[in-house]
Amino acid sequence: MIRLTRQVFTDLAIWMIGLGLMMGIAFPFFMLAMGIPSTLVLTPWFFAACMGAGFIVGAANIGLARAVVGRRLRVLADRMRWIETNLREMSRDGGNCDLVTCSIVVDSEDEIGESAQSFNRLVEALAMSHRTDAAVRSFNEMLTSQLELDLLADQALSQLIQHTGSSGGAILIEADGELRVAAVQGIRSAGTLAQSDHIRRALRAEKRHVVSLPDDVVVEGVLTDFRPREVLVEPVCYKRVPLGVAVLANANPFTAEACARLDLFRQGLALALNNALAHDRLQRLAALDPLTSIYNRRFGMARLHEEFGRAVRQTAPLGVLMFDIDHFKKVNDTYGHLIGDRILLRIAQMARSVTREGDVLIRYGGEEFLAVLPAASREDTRKMGERLRRIVEDSSIADGDQAIRVTVSVGGTAYPELDVENEQVLVKYADQALYSAKESGRNRVVIV
Repeated sequence: MIRLTRQVFTDLAIWMIGLGLMMGIAFPFFMLAMGIPSTLVLTPWFFAACMGAGFIVGAANIGLARAVVGRRLRVLADRMRWIETNLREMSRDGGNCDLVTCSIVVDSEDEIGESAQSFNRLVEALAMSHRTDAAVRSFNEMLTSQLELDLLADQALSQLIQHTGSSGGAILIEADGELRVAAVQGIRSAGTLAQSDHIRRALRAEKRHVVSLPDDVVVEGVLTDFRPREVLVEPVCYKRVPLGVAVLANANPFTAEACARLDLFRQGLALALNNALAHDRLQRLAALDPLTSIYNRRFGMARLHEEFGRAVRQTAPLGVLMFDIDHFKKVNDTYGHLIGDRILLRIAQMARSVTREGDVLIRYGGEEFLAVLPAASREDTRKMGERLRRIVEDSSIADGDQAIRVTVSVGGTAYPELDVENEQVLVKYADQALYSAKESGRNRVVIV
């Protein structure tokens, strides 16, 4: 229809009143056709009355249109203006506009009702976009604030579970060709995940897998154990290099919103894990002796300081062994430094084989080593030193047709049987015991 003005209701009023006037003009002739005498209908006052009635009907119609249609359109316009006014404030302050606070009541099944439904869908999409934006921002802030691998994995898993509505999950990291669990929440026997064919297939394909939960893995609820409807396996790759995998379990099927968020989280998580793994490798390189792959003196003494402080706080014993290779200079002069390096590496390997998992091995000097033995008494320290001395004495290193044998001298002490004020004094007494072992003939253990 031809637009007359820039306002719909003004155009509607013009057309309705115009139509009413035309009906008022046509009505007398209709009455004449119905057999009413012309002397009654073809008079100026009757034409004026009919046109007045047409004008009144047109005006009444436009009033009703404004009351019925205009009111609903006003609500729609007011809601749109409210969203426009507050959108920037909501994004800045973390507010939200959802179906509860911003929706319109749909009370008709016509074009107005469809407009209201479309508006409500727009509000829902806006709310979802706002929630997703806030989730991604929170997730990325967490990723950029953490470099420690295990702590990063634990915090990342917490956020993944929160923002995808999962019931539990785990993050596994690939290291040296093996998967290890770096973080887990709500999953029992998480160690079995590393052997899952679903997880390995997802890593090889670098694609998301949605699978049924294996029978030997149970997701732990707050009050009961339940089997989830879906388990989502999300490989984490950086530049096509697999870094690990995120496993999320849910009691209900994952929503499209949760999957869309996970798509947004994946790239940031991959970059953060890559940085954390690089940081972890650099830390290990800085802490380890490059030849023997045990702690160097700087980081080893820091660990000794930690263990001594723990022993003092818990009133627990702490043993220290210092040992070095007898006549090592003569070995170097006779067989060369390459053989000397092989011997140092072999001594470190043998020391690692006789020590416990929580013990700390340190390359203290050229051919001098230090072993920190948490929870070891003086007698435990002596037995450990004797085992080390014997295994070295009974071993040899082949150099062509000849077998090279070496021995070690061992000195040690233990706290609190030796009451000292700090770890440096403990090392000093272990060093004096080592000197006594060498002075008394070498290849022996002296504990003070």
